[in-house]
Amino acid sequence: MPELGKAIIIFGVILVGLGLVLTFFNRIPFLGKLPGDIYIQKKNFTFYFPLATSLLVSIILSLFFWLWPRR
Repeated sequence: MPELGKAIIIFGVILVGLGLVLTFFNRIPFLGKLPGDIYIQKKNFTFYFPLATSLLVSIILSLFFWLWPRR
């Protein structure tokens, strides 16, 4: 049962972190506007694919989890 409690606490911390990121996402000036992001706007059609932003977030998360101490 203690494992379930730890899992719920970790899940809650992740949800709080995600909520903070979504709340303050607009205040990060470069996120979503990097040179490799694809943005196409036509008369009645808009397509946006944050390719460079996705790669940057992936690299940062990969480094974080690689440096995270393993048990």
